[in-house]
Amino acid sequence: MNEEKIRRFKTELEQIEEEIGKVMIGQREVIRGVLTAMIAGGNVLLEGLPGLGKTQLVKTIGKVLDLEFSRIQFTPDLMPADVTGTMVMTKNAHGEMTMEFRKGPIFSNIVLADEINRATPKTQSALLEAMQEHTITSGNETYTLEEPFFVLATQNPLESEGTYPLPEAQMDRFLFKLTVPFPTKAELLEIVTSTTMGTPREAKKRCSKESLLELREIAKTVPVAEPVADYSMEVVLKSHPEYDQAPDMVKKYVRFGASPRGAQAIMAAARVYALMAGRYNVAYEDVKAVAKGALRHRIFLNFEGMADGITVDQVIEALLL
Repeated sequence: MNEEKIRRFKTELEQIEEEIGKVMIGQREVIRGVLTAMIAGGNVLLEGLPGLGKTQLVKTIGKVLDLEFSRIQFTPDLMPADVTGTMVMTKNAHGEMTMEFRKGPIFSNIVLADEINRATPKTQSALLEAMQEHTITSGNETYTLEEPFFVLATQNPLESEGTYPLPEAQMDRFLFKLTVPFPTKAELLEIVTSTTMGTPREAKKRCSKESLLELREIAKTVPVAEPVADYSMEVVLKSHPEYDQAPDMVKKYVRFGASPRGAQAIMAAARVYALMAGRYNVAYEDVKAVAKGALRHRIFLNFEGMADGITVDQVIEALLL
């Protein structure tokens, strides 16, 4: 790849990040993580306490990238058909009654699944086919979703009242799980000042569907040297307690390790990180930079790990040594 394409990739991403940053105060790592996953073609799960701007972040990204946006507010009484759509009976021009598929809000470029863990597992599972295959099946018909397509879901921590844990199969469909931190004192003051005085900040369009898909194709071509690829696979394998080279922490505290999708997520995201750094090759630091986002929702602690207060991020740090 010529240097011009690498430079354009890096410049375009920096401009997008800067535009989002005009509205979102702080959260730089989260913004970069979401953009990385989107260019890599994956879905993102954002976890954080209420009021940290998760919904605002997703809406701002949709505006900056000029993508069709829809929001689904997940509640305990939300039904699968409210997400995917349903067959309805309509009258045609000849007065005859026919069945017609009425599309749900999932038919969009960016779908914000807001507070996804407040809906029942049955409704959460309605997203599975869309997230993995980018299709929706209703009756005997299968509908293809327009590209680019992303599910950006938000959830409150499981200790919050009235939430349901996401099924493991659905968690695995998210390329990244990102934790949204509480703002610093300076950031909090800026947030309060900007939202209670003057006019709200507005973001402008900085990209298009076509440009985003082009960036994705560029990222797919980034080569990965054999030693770096081997290191990436070793990180995933060492997350399994039955693996001989697994760290002692994994053997003691982990119940299940990461799936093959975890390895795919690391490789796809590391390519994007390399281009963001202005390199046309994946380095070890790229793998380390994306490992937590790619693996923290794919590694499950056992009872002893939870009782001792071990976090999955601590386990991942041990894998990267």
